[in-house]
Amino acid sequence: MEIKWLMDFLSLADTGNFSRSAESRATTQPAFSRRIKALEEWVGAPLFDRGKQPITLTPAGERFHPVAEGVLRRLFQARDEIRQIGQSSENTISFSSTHSLSLTFFPDWIRHIEERVGVLLIRLDSNQVGSCVQSLLRGECHFMMCHTHPSVDIPLPEDRYQSVKVGEDRLLPVSAPDEQGRPSQPLPGSAAAPLSYLAYAETSAIGRAVDFMLAHHPARPAMKRVFETHLAAVLKTMARDGRGLAWLPENQILAELEAGTLLLSGDPSWYIPVDIRVFRPREPLPHAAEAFWSVIGDTAPASD
Repeated sequence: MEIKWLMDFLSLADTGNFSRSAESRATTQPAFSRRIKALEEWVGAPLFDRGKQPITLTPAGERFHPVAEGVLRRLFQARDEIRQIGQSSENTISFSSTHSLSLTFFPDWIRHIEERVGVLLIRLDSNQVGSCVQSLLRGECHFMMCHTHPSVDIPLPEDRYQSVKVGEDRLLPVSAPDEQGRPSQPLPGSAAAPLSYLAYAETSAIGRAVDFMLAHHPARPAMKRVFETHLAAVLKTMARDGRGLAWLPENQILAELEAGTLLLSGDPSWYIPVDIRVFRPREPLPHAAEAFWSVIGDTAPASD
C-alpha cells in the first residue's frame, strides 16, 4: 500500500469526481483510477459507489475514511516533527489559506496578533479551498483559513475538527466605470443586454456562495458567463479592465473602490456576507501551535 493511494482516496471522497480528483492530484484519470482500484484491492472491499453521481463512499469507504485521515495526519505530523528537530524550527506555525485571504486579510491579521505576542515564525501555503482542506486532513499544516458561508459545505467533520471566526467580509458585485462614470455592468441586466459575468470556477467556495445567492435572489439577473477562474485576483483584474461583472471580497478591493476604478454594480440585496474562519484538528497540536490557538480565541469576534 502506498501513501499516495490514501491521498487519492481522500481526494475522491471530497470531489466525488474522478476527473477533478485526477487533476488535483496532478495525474491522468486512467492512472488515478488504477490507484483507487489498487487501494480497494488492498483493503479487500469496494470503497466507492461508482453507480452514483457524484460518486459516494460505500459503507466500507465510510469506515475507512477516518482511518485514512488519521494515518496520513500522524505520518505528516511525525515528518514535520522530525524536520523541526533537524532544522530547529519547532516553533513554526503552519497555515494553509485560500489565495484571496493570503493576499489581503492574512498579513494584517497576523500583524495585529504579533503586536500582542511578539514576532511569530509562520509558514503559509496558499491554494484553492479544496486543496487547503486536503492539506489540513493530511496533517500538512496546523491551521486552515478560508471564507465560509451557510450554503457552502467545508468537508471537515465537526467531531474531528473545530473552527473559530476571526473576521468578516462581503462579496460585492463590481465592474469598471463607463464613460459617464457609472457602473458598466449594472444589475440586474436585461434579456436584450445581458451582463458579462466573470465567474468563479465550480471548485471555488466563494463561487458556490455566489451561485447560491443568484439562485435565490428575487430579481434573477440576466448574465452571460464570459470568463471563469478560481482566483479572485484574476477576476479583479478582468473587472478593472472593463471585461465584466464580478463578485469580489471587499477586503481585496478597498483601494479600487476608493479610487473609483471599480464601482458597486448593485444595491445591498446583491451583497453576500461571509465569515473568515480558522480550522484546526481537535487532536493536540505542537506547543507553539496550541499557544497560538489560545491567542486566536482571545482575539476572535464576540459573535463567534
